[in-house]
Amino acid sequence: MVFFLLGLAGGILRTDLKFPPAFFDALSIYLLLSIGLKGGLELAKHPLASAIMPSLAVLLLGMVIPLLAYPVLRFAGGLPRADAASIAAHYGSVSVVTFAVASAYLTRMGVSYEGLTTVFLVLLEAPAILIGVLLAKDRGASASTLKPESLGHIAHEVLLGKGVFLLMGGLVTGWVIGPDNFAPLDRVFFDLFKGVLALFLLEMGLVTARHMGALRRFGPFLLLFAIAMPLVSAVLGLAVAHALSLSVGGMTLLATLAASASYIAAPTAMRIAVPEANPALSLGAALGITFPFNVLVGIPLYHQAALWIG
Repeated sequence: MVFFLLGLAGGILRTDLKFPPAFFDALSIYLLLSIGLKGGLELAKHPLASAIMPSLAVLLLGMVIPLLAYPVLRFAGGLPRADAASIAAHYGSVSVVTFAVASAYLTRMGVSYEGLTTVFLVLLEAPAILIGVLLAKDRGASASTLKPESLGHIAHEVLLGKGVFLLMGGLVTGWVIGPDNFAPLDRVFFDLFKGVLALFLLEMGLVTARHMGALRRFGPFLLLFAIAMPLVSAVLGLAVAHALSLSVGGMTLLATLAASASYIAAPTAMRIAVPEANPALSLGAALGITFPFNVLVGIPLYHQAALWIG
């Protein structure tokens, strides 16, 4: 978290600090694959049948969150349909980096969690994006009706984008190899994880600083929404996690996933499906406000709530 603040300060002060794009991509690939592998190794310890009901519950959670966010944005905030739908999709989808920070936080605290949470991470990527597209197109937005090729493009970006592919690939790889056979690779994928995450957070601080300015143009409502919506979503995540009898660590991670907002998969899909939506609104809220709120305040708060419930 200190590295994120360092990057944020560097961005606000307009230093010339920046990461080469290729290096940033390499860091993201490492983090995604490591998270997937760790989830697969944990999943190998349990029968797959036990994952069916929790997965269905999490999919339902991913559909409920954007349906709650949309009317607030549309009617309380007075945002155009396309913008309200796009922002709702961002807040129903998830942030892999927020998940990585939360898992590192729990590891540092000595708190274990279920490997199934990585499956939850993958499952929560797509449903909200689909619902966001449907909300934007409801009641005949004639000029923006999706063509079949656009639907295929969106499906490809969401389901076969780098994030989901690496997470699922790592999950399956870890599950197939198993903990014993994977042990020689622990130093590469797990021992270095915190250092790589620190560098990634440094860059995320710089990126966040670039998007914070967009919020100044849209008044206090979006600022309030970007803090209040994660809290509401976290409560829903905790309720589902408690109903699934997850551990304190599992409850914390599911609450964090529910509270996070996508700034990778959702922006890509919304740009294709809802080009009339203003990306500065969704990225400014998700990356400029919600991401730092979750990293600095939300994760410890969700952990304390999970301890209280558990």
